[in-house]
Amino acid sequence: MTDSEKPKNRVILKEYGKNIQKLVDYIKTVPDQEKRTEYAFALVELMKQLNPQLKSESDQKLWDDMYIMSDFELVVDGPFPMPPKELLGRKPKRVGYPDGEVKFKHYGRNIEKLIEKAIEIEDDEEQETALIYIGQLMRSFHSTWNRENFDDAIILDDIKTLSKGKLHIDLDKVKENGLFETSMRRDFKSNVGATTSNSGNSGGKRNFSGGKRRNNNQNSKKRRN
Repeated sequence: MTDSEKPKNRVILKEYGKNIQKLVDYIKTVPDQEKRTEYAFALVELMKQLNPQLKSESDQKLWDDMYIMSDFELVVDGPFPMPPKELLGRKPKRVGYPDGEVKFKHYGRNIEKLIEKAIEIEDDEEQETALIYIGQLMRSFHSTWNRENFDDAIILDDIKTLSKGKLHIDLDKVKENGLFETSMRRDFKSNVGATTSNSGNSGGKRNFSGGKRRNNNQNSKKRRN
């Protein structure tokens, strides 16, 4: 299609507007290549100023857009080569999805990946630390999905299933130390226990001292009599 056959008010990239399109069309008609190049550099800067949201974009995108608005007919000594016209209209590559089903959907695939990484850890202490962290995540996910009939044994069974028996930690150890609870919950429980214990002791002292004060009052009454 020749320039005379093209619509006069066409705007190829609408985000830049009609005026930028007209400037691109004009630069194409400048016979001197050095002048065309000078105007093209100035136009790219103008595109930045008129579209502040494009300042974060690379200059190459702006030059590519200018070439596109020129129907790939703008011949200048720019800093970037003209992109191939075949790229326009090409469908983006299909994004592939992971193969295989998630064993426990309420945990998600990331838990499975973490368990795979934990299996690879050779140091026993580091592996147990990783296992405890995974157990805490699984407990939080599981409690969100099903708040009833919850027990740490369920988490351990699921870990055993997902790791194909390669990861294990003693259930009694988990329960006694609250290993699958978040640190915040463990700290809260310990603080509550300490507060309750102190409250019981202080209450005993108040009763004891109160009793002493009552006895002293009785003795003083006897002495008056």
